Amino acid sequence: MSNLTPMMKQYKEIKEKYKDSILFFRLGDFYEMFFDDAIIASKELEIALTQRDAGGNEKAPMCGVPYHVSEVYVSKLVEKGYKVAICEQLEDPSIAKGIVKRDVIKVVTPGTITDMNVLDEKSNNFLVSIYFDNLGVGLSYVDSSTGEMYTTENLGTTNDLYDYVLDELGKIFPTEIICNEKFAENKKVMNIIENRINPYITIYDSDLTSNIDWTIKITNHFNVNSTKNLGLTGRMYSILSTGKLLDYLYDTQKDSLKHISNLEFYNSAEYMIIDINTRTNLEIHETIMNREKKGSLIWILDKTSTAMGGRLLKKWLEQPLLNIKEIVKRQQIVELFVNDIITMDKVKDCLRKIYDLERLISKISYGNCNARDLYSLKISLDRLPELKELLIQSKNEIFIELGMKIDSLSDICELIENSIVDNPPISVKEGNLIKEGYNEELDDLKKANIEGKQWLANLESKEIQKTGIKNLKIGFNKKSGYYFEVTKSNFDLVPNYFIRKQTLTNSERYYTNELKEIELQILGAEEKMIEMEYNIFQDVRLKVKAQTNRIQRLSKQIAKIDVLNSLAQVAYKNNYVKPKLNNRGIIEIIEGRHPVIEETLSDSVFVPNDTLLDNKDSLLQIITGPNMAGKSTYMRQVAIITLMAQIGSFVPAKEANIGIVDRIFTRIGASDNLSQGESTFMVEMHEVANIMKNASKNSLIILDEVGRGTSTYDGLSIAWAIIEHIATNIKAKTLFATHYHELTELEDKLEGIKNLTILVEEKGDEVIFLRKIIEGSTNKSYGIEVAKLAGIDEKITNRANEILFQIEQNRKLTNSNKKSQSNHQFDFIDYKKNYFLDKINKLNIQKITPIEAINILYELTEEASKLKERTQNE
Repeated sequence: MSNLTPMMKQYKEIKEKYKDSILFFRLGDFYEMFFDDAIIASKELEIALTQRDAGGNEKAPMCGVPYHVSEVYVSKLVEKGYKVAICEQLEDPSIAKGIVKRDVIKVVTPGTITDMNVLDEKSNNFLVSIYFDNLGVGLSYVDSSTGEMYTTENLGTTNDLYDYVLDELGKIFPTEIICNEKFAENKKVMNIIENRINPYITIYDSDLTSNIDWTIKITNHFNVNSTKNLGLTGRMYSILSTGKLLDYLYDTQKDSLKHISNLEFYNSAEYMIIDINTRTNLEIHETIMNREKKGSLIWILDKTSTAMGGRLLKKWLEQPLLNIKEIVKRQQIVELFVNDIITMDKVKDCLRKIYDLERLISKISYGNCNARDLYSLKISLDRLPELKELLIQSKNEIFIELGMKIDSLSDICELIENSIVDNPPISVKEGNLIKEGYNEELDDLKKANIEGKQWLANLESKEIQKTGIKNLKIGFNKKSGYYFEVTKSNFDLVPNYFIRKQTLTNSERYYTNELKEIELQILGAEEKMIEMEYNIFQDVRLKVKAQTNRIQRLSKQIAKIDVLNSLAQVAYKNNYVKPKLNNRGIIEIIEGRHPVIEETLSDSVFVPNDTLLDNKDSLLQIITGPNMAGKSTYMRQVAIITLMAQIGSFVPAKEANIGIVDRIFTRIGASDNLSQGESTFMVEMHEVANIMKNASKNSLIILDEVGRGTSTYDGLSIAWAIIEHIATNIKAKTLFATHYHELTELEDKLEGIKNLTILVEEKGDEVIFLRKIIEGSTNKSYGIEVAKLAGIDEKITNRANEILFQIEQNRKLTNSNKKSQSNHQFDFIDYKKNYFLDKINKLNIQKITPIEAINILYELTEEASKLKERTQNE
């Protein structure tokens, strides 16, 4: 390092402090990267890799990007999973003695990026902090781009705590996580997080921070006397996770973070819990197949006009309410809009013209805003008086109350209106930002600048007359300043007092003492004017920043009005109904519809279905019927209607009375988790185990084809035992779709079980799925008919029918393939008549747990394998 040039030595010293980041090192108008950082950045950003003398005959790989477009490149690197440390010049290079002072002013990470051009406007960008030990866990998270910060905690056993964290992370879906070593010890949980959420993860040593008083750090930041003021009394784990989160923010952002001014503690038990599997299965935010918004539930519901409203709707879908009174408050406003579509449309029109207030004020608070951001804020505030008046003039008490709560922020609007020009430039250091009349001294400078331009015009005209050079022009560039330009044909007319400045191919440039004096006056005025405009702009920015809390409160009010207006638009357009709500455990839906599928059907009409789930006669419904007939659609729509009702939305039905549920669980479809060494069946059993462990009598469970991932009678027995456990122990409202027709016998054996089936019309060889749910059961799956519909070769489906007939007759099967020279004989063992079924029937199923049932089944499977081997030998 001793042989390095002074600048490279400075670079190395700064880089040593930020080993995990790509260092953007400011050199003039560029951010340069060197050594390994340059090699990585040139590849990731697809920019040229060059070299620079590092000293001692060493050449340093180098690449760079212009400082004024650096945000684009920083964002690209962060999106690819890198941290970027921004190293700025801390003094003016023109007056610095020796090496310019430099230091890192900010570290941009996936969870702290604030560039509005990169972020999804209707999604939060959360950074999560987790503090975990064997007794409890604290989880805090922040969106630096909006200023929102939340915290929660949970106490319990280790496995329960990990499940809790996974549920919360599935809701938050952070782009970055910081966690202590104790949490990261569980490699299985970390693998799930990496595979399902894929955040940037930083693990810190708990011992390194054990002596820090996090309470002081928190109270200092939020400017409160005690954590009691933040609702954190006795909440040690929330304090630990929040303290570490603030520590990380200050370490990376190097800023006061004034816009992060409120911490909201919440108890997850106050909201419906939806685990990550259920979110995926119900396609709440994106489709399973293509991971697109189109085709998801939010695609139907999101008609919001503002970015704040879009983010709030997403949050409501992640945290449906349990309190009926709070749900009804939302319903009432949705209903008012539905019944007054003129007001609904006018409010929507007002909201359309409001920019993202949350992210604007965060940008202003950070100090990286430009004049256009202030102008956007002013345009947004211009809409508030109209919105406020619309609601107040509605003559409805609820609307009037909403309108009265709106702070029009007229003082801020007036400040920006008076100070910032309309449609200002992007740069804040090149002038033309401030309106005439706002600052008298600036106006005088502008006047002098205009007069200077007139002096130039007069001087040019005078010299043309004196010299006789008719095409004489006064020009300007930043390097040379002002000059007279004379073409070759007029060289003989150049007077003696013209002083040569620059020689070009076809012309010469000159200056005079008079031109030099005017130049000094003009450039001096321009430089002073630009500096003054920047200082005035900064003063206006600070005045707006001082009102951060007011603007954030306003943005929350606007977001709420926007979401409720959006739900009203959807309800009105799609003929949704306001659901009744109850705490009696009854879910009754008349002519319910799946909101997404009915929207996407183009060549047919959606067939509605009724639903009745209660705590007595219809606690658990076993649904049989063919594939593709609508079982999964029916079950999903019940879950989605319930979820929609609990966010305050109207629902797709003729009538609905929804009993509040604490959790929705789903087990739908089959998938391998090969990265963790788990088969389809193991994944299925893990998900079912989670449901059995966490479901309560107030939960709604959706189970589709449980047990199909293993052999027929293993699967049947597991499904049977699970149904019994739910019906007799958990007593959760459950929809259970299956092709195990034997399970329908449970209707006569256990209280609360009801059989449902899908109507099918058979016309000869043709099968028509009527998609209507009725009471009853079927012993046909129509699998071969579905195979025909899917396009399976007719020879295969015909042969399948032959084999099916032989199996159903309990005969030995002979496969005579006419294209083959040999015959193949298949043996069929009728399991229903052998001793294995007798052994199962003798079990006291009501007294064994699902785990015990699986162990017994394993033993039976081993015996069956030995018997099969012996039979084949014989």
